[in-house]
Amino acid sequence: MTIVKENAPHIRRKASVTRMMVDVLIALAPTLIFSFVVYPLITLAHYLISLAIMIGAEFVYVGLRGLLPKDGQKHTFKEWFNHAYKGKYNQNNILAPAISAIIFTLIMPAGAPIYAIIVGSLVGIVIGKLVFGGLGSNIFNPAVVGMLFAKICFGSQYVTYVPTWYYPMPDIVSTPTPLGQLNEGMFANIDNYSLFDMFFGRIPGTLGEVYKITIIIGLIYLLIRRSADYRIVVSYLGTFSILMLIAGLSVMGLGTGLNPFKYLAYNLLGGGVLFGAAFMLTDPVTSPINPPSRWIYGMVAAVFTVLIRLFAALPEGVGFSILIANMVACVLDHYEWSNPRYTWKKFLTMGLLLVIPALIIFLAIFYGGTYNG
Repeated sequence: MTIVKENAPHIRRKASVTRMMVDVLIALAPTLIFSFVVYPLITLAHYLISLAIMIGAEFVYVGLRGLLPKDGQKHTFKEWFNHAYKGKYNQNNILAPAISAIIFTLIMPAGAPIYAIIVGSLVGIVIGKLVFGGLGSNIFNPAVVGMLFAKICFGSQYVTYVPTWYYPMPDIVSTPTPLGQLNEGMFANIDNYSLFDMFFGRIPGTLGEVYKITIIIGLIYLLIRRSADYRIVVSYLGTFSILMLIAGLSVMGLGTGLNPFKYLAYNLLGGGVLFGAAFMLTDPVTSPINPPSRWIYGMVAAVFTVLIRLFAALPEGVGFSILIANMVACVLDHYEWSNPRYTWKKFLTMGLLLVIPALIIFLAIFYGGTYNG
């Protein structure tokens, strides 16, 4: 038997990497268009900057990898260019950074300063992708790396929101997002944002994560085209929903009068859960190969999202949980135990991933009174 080593993304059906990337672009189009409608100039500026930086960095990287050997001969620019790019630079080297640029733009706030966009997009493509070997070799999602770097580095400037005709905000700087209210213990103000407004994006948030209707349309398209694996989506959203419902029931048990189902809906529609499930966790490069591993992968991301939201000093946990799941994907793909068969050990792992966090959440909230809110 001959073992052939291949780089990600690994495709186990009759489809090309290019076709999958085009599908992702089509799926992202409704959310991107809606962000253009609501924030036309801001979205255009942020996207063009991140697009230019990411495509430019990819182009320079391919050129540096294709440097001519030092043979003592003097070579022309044309010789170097042909050696570096001919047959090595194709449409995928443009489509991949274009997708990363769109996702990065949509998970950044409209009020983010230009320098945050520049630094975040550059760090995302270089540190999140190119240092690992470029297309198909990165273990982290570049857009998430860039967003979190900008968020950590620029602090309060990152969460500045801009009023618009679609969602006018009277106190634009101090008004927290819906998840920010929960993080500050403001359960009494949960009705400030209706579920209808949250579904249609009439709330403060990032450029693209708030438009749930367009995200769902894009996700349905990806699932129909099989460019996104339903196992990751179902395991992530399902595990998240179960654990958040347990958290809501535990809080209700403390006599707060909280509606646990509304609390669950509030968390599903607030923040980047749906966007992350649709466009970031399903990235074929950073997700596992085999079906059982993909179920576990989605569950791991959901567990950390819930734990960060409930117990960390952060209102949102999607970005960090995706990077943690990206690291776990490498372990799940280890050749000694990674296989497409469902075994009792894998079912046991899935069960423990649901039961243990559920017990921790219940005990911490109901008996310890520890939670963000």
